[in-house]
Amino acid sequence: MAERFRGFLPVVVDVETGGFDAEHDALLEIAAIPLLMDADGYLRLQPTVSTHVEPFPGANLDPRSLEITGIDPYNPLRGALAERLALDHIFHAVREAVREAGCQRAILVGHNAGFDLGFLNQAVRRCGHKRNPFHPFSCFDTVSFGGLAFGQTVLSKAVLAAGHAFDSREAHSAVYDAERTGELFCTVVNRWRQLELLEQAHSGLDAA
Repeated sequence: MAERFRGFLPVVVDVETGGFDAEHDALLEIAAIPLLMDADGYLRLQPTVSTHVEPFPGANLDPRSLEITGIDPYNPLRGALAERLALDHIFHAVREAVREAGCQRAILVGHNAGFDLGFLNQAVRRCGHKRNPFHPFSCFDTVSFGGLAFGQTVLSKAVLAAGHAFDSREAHSAVYDAERTGELFCTVVNRWRQLELLEQAHSGLDAA
């Protein structure tokens, strides 16, 4: 894995929020899925780590966003963590995965990845967190991957085109969207790996 992505471990991330402004709108859910590589060089999803997040003091909550996600930010049954504790929970698991993979740092994989990375970075700044394992600006965006491989940029359509199921009733949950995004990313990268293996096999036949 360390050789495949120049020392970076891809980690799929999805966030659910109270709006589109990372500075002023609340971060409400976050899910992260580190990837692993099997003996044949194919990517696989590791277990998902996730948490609900308490709105930071003074956070904006756009009713339109809450209607889409169905999140009640102040429902006590959410078991939400304060932002700092939420980041600690996610980052600990990511750092463990980075170390086990022999990598130096994590790189975020997301659908419209700049959105997720922007909210993550803003939460890090608010909390003054010093142990963020993610690269601060580089990322892999499955909008581009889906457009390149399948001609689809909407997550649901790209996932379906990749041969996976997508339940729109489950969408806009950080865990569900992260898992579907991870499937899409792995499918595209693994198809490239298949092409590499085919080329190697053909080269071997030609040499023989």
